[in-house]
Amino acid sequence: MKKANYLIILFALSIILACTGKSDRSNEQPADSVISGKLVIFHAGSLSVPLKEIAQEFRKINPDVEILMEAAGSLACARKMTELNQECDIIAVSDYKVIDNMLIPKYCQWNIPFAGNEMIIAFRPDSKLASEIKTTNWFEILMRKDVHFGRSDPNSDPCGYRSIFTMQLSDLFYKKDISNSMILKDQKYIRPKETDLIALLEEKELDYIFIYLSVAIQHHLNFLVLPDSINLKKPELDKLYSGAKLEILGIKPGQKQLVQGESMIYGISIPEKASNRKAAEAFLAFLLSPENGMKIMKKNGQNPIPPKVNTNYDKVPLVLKKFVLEK
Repeated sequence: MKKANYLIILFALSIILACTGKSDRSNEQPADSVISGKLVIFHAGSLSVPLKEIAQEFRKINPDVEILMEAAGSLACARKMTELNQECDIIAVSDYKVIDNMLIPKYCQWNIPFAGNEMIIAFRPDSKLASEIKTTNWFEILMRKDVHFGRSDPNSDPCGYRSIFTMQLSDLFYKKDISNSMILKDQKYIRPKETDLIALLEEKELDYIFIYLSVAIQHHLNFLVLPDSINLKKPELDKLYSGAKLEILGIKPGQKQLVQGESMIYGISIPEKASNRKAAEAFLAFLLSPENGMKIMKKNGQNPIPPKVNTNYDKVPLVLKKFVLEK
């Protein structure tokens, strides 16, 4: 073979290989778009089950992300940031006002409401008087000396103050003095978050617990559905719910803050000091998507809420703006 022909063949082969290599690389994800690293989530105990499932689905398409979840009462989650200077990439709470009142604007710049819930009373099939409890007599059964019930701590968990709101609203609904004596009863069974009560119920230390509907569904508990006037479910009843009030611990040690009854709305945000903002935004976009995270939330008893007007719309990340409305 002549030298000239040999060089021509080599040149042609080099072009073919270069084109092939370029074609292969065109299907690869750009290095700067790969989501990886640790993603730390502080979340309400009532979100444990759906968040675990959402995280599993998210990691199927983002296997390089390591998701670390820490469950606590929503108020306790916020105080990890305000008092203990702990950092996370996402904070998800059972009462959106925890973010509004405790974290904005110093720790978070925005807050997206995303799901609802309602208060119920859960029990075992063999709980005392389980066959007799109904919406007209539950408060009489819970007040019996041989019956024990549990609730969570209102200073660390919204379910705790919502349990008291349910008692207070019952005074008006049933036209009886229910709340004062009920708040004083069985205080030794108060726990930091609502999901801590499940073990006490299953171990037969308690007969009944005040808890969220979603948690009862997720843990296959028997439960009594309460009237809408006291279960904090309906946004259209917010004026009625606002008549329930309680003073709890404030943002700083020694401070107090007043909380009022309101329909249940969960909130979620990415703190200013998030170390893996890219993964956090991707996870929230997945969680808030009707086809992904919200489908899982609904299956677990927490109904998605439609996008709401957001006063901090301009500060919401671009990828998440479709889940809120501009005022």
